[in-house]
Amino acid sequence: EDDDDDDEEDEDEELLRRTGNFVGSSDSLPSGVLRMKKCLHANSARPSEDRLTTVQFHPSAQVVMTAGLDQSVSLFQVDGKTNPKIQSIHLERFPVHRAQFSVDGETVIATSLKNKMFYVYDMMEGRVTPVHTVRGLNEARVKEFSVCPEGGTLLLTGTNGYLHLLTLKTKEVVSSLKINGDVSGVAFSPDGSKVFANSEDGEVYVWDLRSSRCVNRFPDDGCVKGTSIAASRNGQYLACGSESGVVNIYSQEACLNSANPRPLRAVMNLLTSATALTFNPSSEILAIASRADDEAVRLVHLPSLSVFSNFPVSKRKIVYRASCLDFSPHSGFFSLANNKGHAPLFRLLHYKDF
Repeated sequence: EDDDDDDEEDEDEELLRRTGNFVGSSDSLPSGVLRMKKCLHANSARPSEDRLTTVQFHPSAQVVMTAGLDQSVSLFQVDGKTNPKIQSIHLERFPVHRAQFSVDGETVIATSLKNKMFYVYDMMEGRVTPVHTVRGLNEARVKEFSVCPEGGTLLLTGTNGYLHLLTLKTKEVVSSLKINGDVSGVAFSPDGSKVFANSEDGEVYVWDLRSSRCVNRFPDDGCVKGTSIAASRNGQYLACGSESGVVNIYSQEACLNSANPRPLRAVMNLLTSATALTFNPSSEILAIASRADDEAVRLVHLPSLSVFSNFPVSKRKIVYRASCLDFSPHSGFFSLANNKGHAPLFRLLHYKDF
């Protein structure tokens, strides 16, 4: 039995040596049982005093970031053993609602709950800059945002159905889009040219960011109130979460072209509001969660659209309430941010690269 453990250790060391320019595993991920191993919490070197709101893996380095209501953003090296802290910054009177790496991974953008100001943390320089004014932004607060795949821009979620495209370099709004009802989530097409936005009214809008035109809109099947949305990186799937806990999985192509697309599958495993959806980089797994209930996280296998039977299965709680989910750049690791101030970390054994 010990030999087995040693082999696994060797496999891990090998994994962490090669972050390689890995294109995709030739053997596709089997459905049913997801081979995984629980690791030390990603942030065990500095657990948070309060609820974590963000966990995100760095786009190119073996690093993970956590942030949350304890007014801090922390970076850890992911080695699966001790996950040492790289640095932690404290943001005075600024409980972090969301923090995200820029596309190039050189900066972190962090927003809070009640202010219009946000912070830009330049990791290379170790410099934290508050951004107090954004030209052309007529909103009382900046809370929800997404980093656009096309570098250098953020999409800010405003009130009354507004989305604002902000250029980071000049700190100004270059265009605004508007939907009916409040925006409940946004997701980008793989090339970043289109954005999918779902509304609290249960509709999905597709915008062309370059022309600022709405190119499609459709009702999310059976949805009364939309809560979250995610798109797979291979352009194949769009997932829409609702307050009832149902997650509809669509063909992304149908969502671009059809006035009334039917879901490929309605995933019914969550019994409370579906608040977080994330596809893994190889578009073989969709992670879904509700922050309204303990252990309410499921992993869906694609393309079979079936839920993995073995997560989270444990005699004791391991997840608690998860508000954010992420996979490392080549899916070797999966983590989530929970209400206990921890980021539980799992090694997905099918994937050989970080």
